[in-house]
Amino acid sequence: MAKSKVLVVGGTGYIGKRIVKASLAQGHPTYVLQRTEIGLDIDKLQMLLSFKKQGANLIEGSYSDLKSLVDAVKQVDVVICTMSGVHFRSHNILLQLKLVEAIIEAGNVKRFLPSEFGMDPARMGHALEPGRVSFDHKMVVRKAIEDAKIPFTYVSANCFAGYFVGNLSQLRTLTPPKNQVRLYGDGNVKVVYMDEDDVATYTIKTIDDPRTLNKTLYLRPPENILSQRQLVEIWENLSCNKLEKINISKEDFLASMKDMDLATQVGIGHFYHIYYEGCLTNFEIGEEGEEASKLYPGVKYTRMDEYLKLYL
Repeated sequence: MAKSKVLVVGGTGYIGKRIVKASLAQGHPTYVLQRTEIGLDIDKLQMLLSFKKQGANLIEGSYSDLKSLVDAVKQVDVVICTMSGVHFRSHNILLQLKLVEAIIEAGNVKRFLPSEFGMDPARMGHALEPGRVSFDHKMVVRKAIEDAKIPFTYVSANCFAGYFVGNLSQLRTLTPPKNQVRLYGDGNVKVVYMDEDDVATYTIKTIDDPRTLNKTLYLRPPENILSQRQLVEIWENLSCNKLEKINISKEDFLASMKDMDLATQVGIGHFYHIYYEGCLTNFEIGEEGEEASKLYPGVKYTRMDEYLKLYL
Protein backbone atom coordinates (compact mmCIF):
# COMPACT_ATOMS: atom_id res chain seq x y z
CA MET A 1 0.00 0.00 0.00
CA ALA A 2 1.30 3.45 -0.92
CA LYS A 3 2.46 5.66 1.92
CA SER A 4 0.23 8.61 2.75
CA LYS A 5 1.38 12.05 1.68
CA VAL A 6 1.94 14.19 4.78
CA LEU A 7 1.71 17.96 5.23
CA VAL A 8 3.43 19.30 8.35
CA VAL A 9 2.26 22.72 9.49
CA GLY A 10 4.70 24.32 11.91
CA GLY A 11 7.58 22.22 10.63
CA THR A 12 10.30 24.55 11.91
CA GLY A 13 9.12 24.31 15.52
CA TYR A 14 10.40 22.23 18.43
CA ILE A 15 8.30 19.15 17.63
CA GLY A 16 7.56 20.04 14.04
CA LYS A 17 11.14 19.61 12.82
CA ARG A 18 11.18 16.13 14.38
CA ILE A 19 7.87 15.22 12.76
CA VAL A 20 9.30 16.20 9.36
CA LYS A 21 12.39 14.05 9.97
CA ALA A 22 10.31 11.06 11.14
CA SER A 23 7.94 11.32 8.19
CA LEU A 24 10.83 11.28 5.74
CA ALA A 25 12.55 8.44 7.63
CA GLN A 26 9.40 6.31 7.42
CA GLY A 27 9.14 6.83 3.67
CA HIS A 28 6.22 9.23 3.43
CA PRO A 29 6.10 11.86 0.71
CA THR A 30 6.50 14.85 3.01
CA TYR A 31 5.37 18.41 2.49
CA VAL A 32 6.13 21.34 4.78
CA LEU A 33 4.10 24.54 4.83
CA GLN A 34 6.31 27.55 4.15
CA ARG A 35 4.39 30.53 5.44
CA THR A 36 4.71 33.63 3.31
CA GLU A 37 5.02 35.66 6.52
CA ILE A 38 8.48 34.19 7.19
CA GLY A 39 10.02 37.56 6.32
CA LEU A 40 13.69 37.84 7.34
CA ASP A 41 13.72 34.86 9.73
CA ILE A 42 16.87 33.31 8.27
CA ASP A 43 16.98 30.42 10.77
CA LYS A 44 13.53 29.22 9.75
CA LEU A 45 14.29 29.65 6.06
CA GLN A 46 17.52 27.66 6.32
CA MET A 47 15.72 24.90 8.21
CA LEU A 48 13.07 24.74 5.50
CA LEU A 49 15.77 24.54 2.85
CA SER A 50 17.46 21.74 4.79
CA PHE A 51 14.14 19.83 4.74
CA LYS A 52 14.05 20.32 0.97
CA LYS A 53 17.59 18.95 0.68
CA GLN A 54 16.47 15.86 2.64
CA GLY A 55 13.63 15.23 0.20
CA ALA A 56 10.71 17.23 1.58
CA ASN A 57 8.54 19.44 -0.60
CA LEU A 58 7.94 23.05 0.44
CA ILE A 59 4.46 24.50 -0.12
CA GLU A 60 3.83 28.21 0.28
CA GLY A 61 0.74 29.18 2.21
CA SER A 62 -0.64 31.79 4.56
CA TYR A 63 -3.27 31.81 7.27
CA SER A 64 -4.42 35.14 5.86
CA ASP A 65 -5.11 33.47 2.49
CA LEU A 66 -7.55 30.57 2.89
CA LYS A 67 -7.20 29.55 -0.76
CA SER A 68 -3.46 29.00 -0.31
CA LEU A 69 -4.13 26.71 2.64
CA VAL A 70 -6.79 24.80 0.74
CA ASP A 71 -4.42 24.39 -2.22
CA ALA A 72 -1.72 23.04 0.11
CA VAL A 73 -4.08 20.62 1.84
CA LYS A 74 -5.39 19.29 -1.48
CA GLN A 75 -1.92 17.93 -2.31
CA VAL A 76 -1.76 15.53 0.67
CA ASP A 77 -3.62 12.81 2.54
CA VAL A 78 -2.63 13.65 6.12
CA VAL A 79 -2.20 17.00 7.85
CA ILE A 80 -0.18 17.30 11.07
CA CYS A 81 -0.22 20.63 12.90
CA THR A 82 2.70 21.20 15.26
CA MET A 83 2.08 24.82 16.13
CA SER A 84 3.62 25.65 19.49
CA GLY A 85 1.33 24.84 22.39
CA VAL A 86 3.63 25.83 25.27
CA HIS A 87 1.56 28.92 26.00
CA PHE A 88 -1.45 28.53 23.73
CA ARG A 89 -3.25 31.82 23.20
CA SER A 90 -6.30 32.91 21.22
CA HIS A 91 -4.24 33.90 18.16
CA ASN A 92 -2.82 30.39 17.75
CA ILE A 93 -6.26 28.84 18.21
CA LEU A 94 -7.69 31.07 15.49
CA LEU A 95 -4.90 30.00 13.15
CA GLN A 96 -5.56 26.34 13.82
CA LEU A 97 -9.29 26.83 13.27
CA LYS A 98 -8.40 28.43 9.94
CA LEU A 99 -6.51 25.23 9.09
CA VAL A 100 -9.59 23.19 10.05
CA GLU A 101 -11.62 25.39 7.70
CA ALA A 102 -9.16 24.68 4.89
CA ILE A 103 -9.36 20.93 5.54
CA ILE A 104 -13.16 21.08 5.40
CA GLU A 105 -13.11 22.98 2.10
CA ALA A 106 -10.46 20.72 0.55
CA GLY A 107 -12.49 17.63 1.44
CA ASN A 108 -9.73 15.09 0.78
CA VAL A 109 -7.89 14.67 4.09
CA LYS A 110 -8.07 11.18 5.53
CA ARG A 111 -6.39 12.04 8.86
CA PHE A 112 -5.75 15.26 10.81
CA LEU A 113 -3.48 15.44 13.84
CA PRO A 114 -3.99 18.81 15.56
CA SER A 115 -1.35 20.51 17.66
CA GLU A 116 -1.44 18.84 21.09
CA PHE A 117 1.44 16.50 22.05
CA GLY A 118 1.20 17.12 25.81
CA MET A 119 -1.33 16.35 28.52
CA ASP A 120 -4.73 15.14 27.31
CA PRO A 121 -6.94 18.26 27.37
CA ALA A 122 -10.09 16.13 27.62
CA ARG A 123 -8.97 15.17 31.13
CA MET A 124 -8.00 18.69 32.23
CA GLY A 125 -11.34 20.46 32.61
CA HIS A 126 -10.48 21.02 36.28
CA ALA A 127 -7.08 22.59 35.58
CA LEU A 128 -5.93 25.64 37.48
CA GLU A 129 -6.02 29.09 35.94
CA PRO A 130 -4.30 30.65 34.11
CA GLY A 131 -2.96 27.42 32.59
CA ARG A 132 -6.43 26.00 32.02
CA VAL A 133 -6.90 28.22 28.97
CA SER A 134 -4.41 26.10 27.00
CA PHE A 135 -6.57 23.00 27.53
CA ASP A 136 -9.83 24.83 26.90
CA HIS A 137 -8.53 26.16 23.59
CA LYS A 138 -7.41 22.71 22.48
CA MET A 139 -10.89 21.41 23.22
CA VAL A 140 -12.35 24.17 21.01
CA VAL A 141 -10.21 22.84 18.15
CA ARG A 142 -11.26 19.25 18.92
CA LYS A 143 -14.92 20.25 18.81
CA ALA A 144 -14.45 21.90 15.43
CA ILE A 145 -12.74 18.77 14.09
CA GLU A 146 -15.39 16.40 15.39
CA ASP A 147 -18.33 18.60 14.39
CA ALA A 148 -16.96 18.60 10.83
CA LYS A 149 -16.43 14.83 10.98
CA ILE A 150 -12.77 15.19 10.01
CA PRO A 151 -10.93 11.89 10.64
CA PHE A 152 -8.43 12.52 13.43
CA THR A 153 -5.83 11.18 15.79
CA TYR A 154 -4.93 13.07 18.97
CA VAL A 155 -1.46 12.52 20.42
CA SER A 156 -0.87 12.76 24.17
CA ALA A 157 2.91 12.70 24.47
CA ASN A 158 3.17 13.72 28.15
CA CYS A 159 6.50 15.25 29.32
CA PHE A 160 9.16 16.16 26.77
CA ALA A 161 12.54 15.02 28.07
CA GLY A 162 14.25 18.24 27.03
CA TYR A 163 12.07 20.25 29.41
CA PHE A 164 11.48 17.74 32.22
CA VAL A 165 14.36 15.24 32.38
CA GLY A 166 17.68 17.00 31.88
CA ASN A 167 16.79 19.40 34.70
CA LEU A 168 15.38 16.66 36.95
CA SER A 169 12.04 18.48 36.63
CA GLN A 170 13.28 21.71 38.17
CA LEU A 171 11.67 24.98 37.14
CA ARG A 172 13.69 27.76 35.45
CA THR A 173 16.57 25.57 34.28
CA LEU A 174 17.25 22.99 31.59
CA THR A 175 20.32 21.32 33.11
CA PRO A 176 20.78 19.11 36.20
CA PRO A 177 21.21 20.85 39.56
CA LYS A 178 24.65 20.57 41.18
CA ASN A 179 23.83 20.41 44.89
CA GLN A 180 20.12 20.50 45.70
CA VAL A 181 16.98 19.18 44.05
CA ARG A 182 13.40 20.18 44.81
CA LEU A 183 11.01 17.24 45.09
CA TYR A 184 7.32 17.87 44.57
CA GLY A 185 5.57 16.39 47.57
CA ASP A 186 7.24 13.09 48.39
CA GLY A 187 8.51 12.80 44.81
CA ASN A 188 6.78 9.45 44.30
CA VAL A 189 3.98 10.38 41.87
CA LYS A 190 4.40 8.56 38.55
CA VAL A 191 5.13 10.67 35.47
CA VAL A 192 5.67 9.76 31.79
CA TYR A 193 8.84 11.11 30.16
CA MET A 194 9.42 10.97 26.38
CA ASP A 195 12.37 11.64 24.12
CA GLU A 196 11.05 14.10 21.55
CA ASP A 197 12.37 12.09 18.59
CA ASP A 198 10.39 9.11 19.87
CA VAL A 199 7.28 11.28 20.05
CA ALA A 200 7.72 12.01 16.35
CA THR A 201 8.38 8.37 15.46
CA TYR A 202 5.23 7.16 17.21
CA THR A 203 3.17 10.01 15.74
CA ILE A 204 4.06 9.10 12.16
CA LYS A 205 3.38 5.41 12.88
CA THR A 206 -0.27 6.27 13.54
CA ILE A 207 -1.21 8.03 10.35
CA ASP A 208 -1.97 4.96 8.23
CA ASP A 209 -3.06 2.78 11.14
CA PRO A 210 -6.82 2.09 11.35
CA ARG A 211 -6.42 1.26 15.05
CA THR A 212 -5.72 4.92 15.85
CA LEU A 213 -8.45 6.44 13.68
CA ASN A 214 -10.63 8.84 15.69
CA LYS A 215 -8.76 7.94 18.88
CA THR A 216 -6.20 9.40 21.25
CA LEU A 217 -2.73 7.90 21.14
CA TYR A 218 -1.16 7.91 24.62
CA LEU A 219 2.61 7.61 24.78
CA ARG A 220 3.25 5.57 27.92
CA PRO A 221 6.18 3.20 27.31
CA PRO A 222 6.46 1.24 30.56
CA GLU A 223 10.14 1.90 31.30
CA ASN A 224 9.57 5.64 30.96
CA ILE A 225 6.89 5.76 33.65
CA LEU A 226 8.97 7.07 36.53
CA SER A 227 8.55 9.15 39.64
CA GLN A 228 10.59 12.29 40.07
CA ARG A 229 12.46 10.56 42.88
CA GLN A 230 13.37 7.69 40.56
CA LEU A 231 14.58 10.17 37.96
CA VAL A 232 16.81 11.85 40.53
CA GLU A 233 18.20 8.49 41.65
CA ILE A 234 19.08 7.61 38.05
CA TRP A 235 21.01 10.86 37.76
CA GLU A 236 22.76 10.37 41.09
CA ASN A 237 23.92 6.91 40.01
CA LEU A 238 25.15 8.18 36.65
CA SER A 239 26.90 11.26 38.02
CA CYS A 240 28.13 9.67 41.28
CA ASN A 241 26.81 12.77 43.03
CA LYS A 242 24.25 12.71 45.84
CA LEU A 243 21.91 15.70 45.88
CA GLU A 244 20.30 17.30 48.91
CA LYS A 245 16.56 16.74 48.55
CA ILE A 246 14.12 19.47 49.54
CA ASN A 247 10.48 18.41 49.69
CA ILE A 248 7.99 21.07 48.62
CA SER A 249 4.48 20.71 50.01
CA LYS A 250 1.47 21.17 47.77
CA GLU A 251 0.48 24.30 49.68
CA ASP A 252 3.92 25.90 49.39
CA PHE A 253 4.16 25.03 45.72
CA LEU A 254 0.81 26.63 44.88
CA ALA A 255 1.64 29.65 47.04
CA SER A 256 4.73 30.22 44.88
CA MET A 257 2.43 31.24 41.99
CA LYS A 258 1.73 34.53 43.74
CA ASP A 259 3.41 37.53 42.11
CA MET A 260 4.82 35.38 39.28
CA ASP A 261 4.53 36.45 35.65
CA LEU A 262 1.79 34.82 33.58
CA ALA A 263 4.03 32.31 31.79
CA THR A 264 5.50 31.09 35.08
CA GLN A 265 2.04 30.74 36.61
CA VAL A 266 1.02 28.56 33.67
CA GLY A 267 4.10 26.38 34.16
CA ILE A 268 3.57 26.03 37.91
CA GLY A 269 -0.06 25.05 37.35
CA HIS A 270 0.90 22.35 34.88
CA PHE A 271 3.65 21.06 37.19
CA TYR A 272 1.08 20.86 40.00
CA HIS A 273 -1.23 18.63 37.96
CA ILE A 274 1.64 16.42 36.80
CA TYR A 275 3.63 16.03 40.04
CA TYR A 276 0.99 16.35 42.75
CA GLU A 277 -2.18 15.02 41.09
CA GLY A 278 -0.50 12.49 38.82
CA CYS A 279 -2.67 13.54 35.88
CA LEU A 280 -0.54 11.63 33.36
CA THR A 281 -0.92 8.24 35.00
CA ASN A 282 -3.94 8.33 37.34
CA PHE A 283 -6.36 6.90 34.77
CA GLU A 284 -6.78 3.81 32.65
CA ILE A 285 -6.76 4.16 28.88
CA GLY A 286 -10.25 3.25 27.74
CA GLU A 287 -11.75 2.33 24.39
CA GLU A 288 -11.29 5.90 23.17
CA GLY A 289 -7.51 5.55 23.24
CA GLU A 290 -4.52 3.35 22.44
CA GLU A 291 -1.06 3.09 24.02
CA ALA A 292 1.78 3.62 21.57
CA SER A 293 4.37 1.11 22.79
CA LYS A 294 1.77 -1.67 22.75
CA LEU A 295 0.72 -0.85 19.19
CA TYR A 296 4.30 -0.51 17.96
CA PRO A 297 6.53 -2.82 20.01
CA GLY A 298 9.24 -2.63 17.35
CA VAL A 299 10.04 1.00 18.20
CA LYS A 300 13.19 1.10 20.34
CA TYR A 301 12.30 4.06 22.48
CA THR A 302 14.89 5.96 24.52
CA ARG A 303 15.01 5.13 28.22
CA MET A 304 15.70 8.00 30.57
CA ASP A 305 18.97 6.58 31.90
CA GLU A 306 20.28 6.75 28.34
CA TYR A 307 18.85 10.21 27.86
CA LEU A 308 20.49 11.56 31.02
CA LYS A 309 23.93 10.38 29.89
CA LEU A 310 23.88 13.34 27.51
CA TYR A 311 24.31 15.65 30.52
CA LEU A 312 27.40 13.97 32.00
